[in-house]
Amino acid sequence: MTLNELKPGEMAVVDGWLTDQPPLRLLEMGLLPGTEIQLIRFAPLGDPIDFKMRGYHLSLRKTEAAMVRVRDIR
Repeated sequence: MTLNELKPGEMAVVDGWLTDQPPLRLLEMGLLPGTEIQLIRFAPLGDPIDFKMRGYHLSLRKTEAAMVRVRDIR
């Protein structure tokens, strides 16, 4: 499952990336393996997506969110 497949309100844990090299920009923003993240809402046209993690809100484009592999927390 990837970040863009979550539904609003769902929480997940970052598990890795779908690319060989993790995107440095996402690592710098704190998207590290083991980080809990919650999808808050989609923009009216679906892009960008608002997430909450580590006590702050983070907006990612759908293409960026599709690169982050997560596992659901239940």
